[in-house]
Amino acid sequence: MGKLAQIKTKETNSNVGDFINSLKGEQQRKDSLILLKLMKKASKETPKMWGSSIIGFGKKIYKSPTSGREVEWFKIGFSPRKANFSLNLVIDIKKFSAELKKLGKHKTGMGCLYINKLSDVDLKVLEKLISIAFKVK
Repeated sequence: MGKLAQIKTKETNSNVGDFINSLKGEQQRKDSLILLKLMKKASKETPKMWGSSIIGFGKKIYKSPTSGREVEWFKIGFSPRKANFSLNLVIDIKKFSAELKKLGKHKTGMGCLYINKLSDVDLKVLEKLISIAFKVK
């Protein structure tokens, strides 16, 4: 294994519950607690804060296919942002087009799923995607 690259976003000792309770909107807090529950169930891991606003589960060394750089990161996680929730599933999300078609209103990015609020999506489908993402090596 090569030397790990140092990145700005690292696991911290901040309290996940305190972070969720500090969120401004009540719906965002409720949705965050549901996502927390879904990811805990899929991962069987204790959630940790990564940086100031990402909740991550598990730990893995990722190697960039382009640069070969290795970084320590979480297996799955999410960040409640002002505009939406960013779910870091760290999988090629586009390979799951059948599930995404059933999911409901969302957007995708590099390994990320963006959801405005959980009432926009089918929670069973979301739970399946989270479970698949955690199991990917």
